[in-house]
Amino acid sequence: IIAVNWKLNPSSIQEADGLAKGVASLLGDETCASSSAADCTEVVVFPPFPFISSVVDDLAGVGVGVGAQSIFHTAESGAYTGAVSASMVTSLGCQYVLCGHSERRTVFKDDDEAINKKVLKVIEDGMRPVLCIGETEEEYDAGLCADVCKLQLAKDLAGVSAAAMKDVVIAYEPVWAIGTGKVCPCDVAQTVHKTIRDYLAELYDRSTADAVRIQYGGSVTPESVDELMAQPDIDGCLVGGASLVAEKFARICNFVRK
Repeated sequence: IIAVNWKLNPSSIQEADGLAKGVASLLGDETCASSSAADCTEVVVFPPFPFISSVVDDLAGVGVGVGAQSIFHTAESGAYTGAVSASMVTSLGCQYVLCGHSERRTVFKDDDEAINKKVLKVIEDGMRPVLCIGETEEEYDAGLCADVCKLQLAKDLAGVSAAAMKDVVIAYEPVWAIGTGKVCPCDVAQTVHKTIRDYLAELYDRSTADAVRIQYGGSVTPESVDELMAQPDIDGCLVGGASLVAEKFARICNFVRK
């Protein structure tokens, strides 16, 4: 599964439509919709809220899913100015929701309790959460990567059953590599992904853990994607900046299988 997070981009609906249509025109035959059982690459786009409906229309029929970058987990309606509920994005055609992205954790102060509630709400409303976890540069330098990832998994997946894990995607994002140009070596990323999978086996069981898709996110580029996707425990990528150029994003989606 290759997912792209447009974050606070682009600046207009016209640009969003152009980017979505550009990506759709460049994807190869190996991409597929989430409902497909074929051995192919599922592609999901996470546009800003105002562009979701238009992007859903732009990508209809080309095997690309659409998700929301976050939701309000406390209520479906009421006096919550600026909030967007799970039912709202579901009604627009969203299939996925990002939960726990590092920018939501740091800029918007989403803590693990809130992230856990979002994960549960997304599942309850019939969508699939992409749970983002990962360590800061200080934690990485201190050798705390595994501990941080395990703690976030334990807290953020509390109350999620083994049966529900079939709809959960985990995205490992070393925070120090997001948008910085710094690259997490492929062998290091593989080691962390294996640690995550092994810990999921402790939380649930080996069969459940092996079935969970674990993405890598952190300055993924057309130049790095092939080697990343060749690693046995890396099941996809969560792409940021490179997704804003249709040609770069399409190259990532059409990675060379090894």
